[in-house]
Amino acid sequence: MKISSRFTVGVHILTLIKIEREYTLSSTQIAESVNTNPVVIRRLMGKLKEAGLIEVSRGNTGAKLLKSLDEITLFDVYKAIEVVESGHLFQIHEDTNPKCTVGANIQMVLEVILESAQGAMEAVLKDVTLDNIVNKILVNNR
Repeated sequence: MKISSRFTVGVHILTLIKIEREYTLSSTQIAESVNTNPVVIRRLMGKLKEAGLIEVSRGNTGAKLLKSLDEITLFDVYKAIEVVESGHLFQIHEDTNPKCTVGANIQMVLEVILESAQGAMEAVLKDVTLDNIVNKILVNNR
């Protein structure tokens, strides 16, 4: 099971708000960049607002970042959008045959490994800021 695209769309939204800061971006305009429905964008922007990452005003005033880019990590976006509890990123099949050596032990063995893998992924996300993302996009756009 993959992490849903909501996480990357959340990063897209925040990055677009910063790069196009001179413009007032509506959810429809952001949706055009993401190539999705404005309702999806409004839902995700609501989550980003609840997390204290953006301010959203009704009407044509658009959205603005509430923190500087170097203060927002990908982990912050992940927490705001995905809300995956610790140790729950991977789903393990629970209905195994307890009479089978593998079936009786696989879940216990994998849980420890997969919890560690989730921790490693989250550590990487904590080390990357939106400033890193924006700078890479701007360099690639030259």
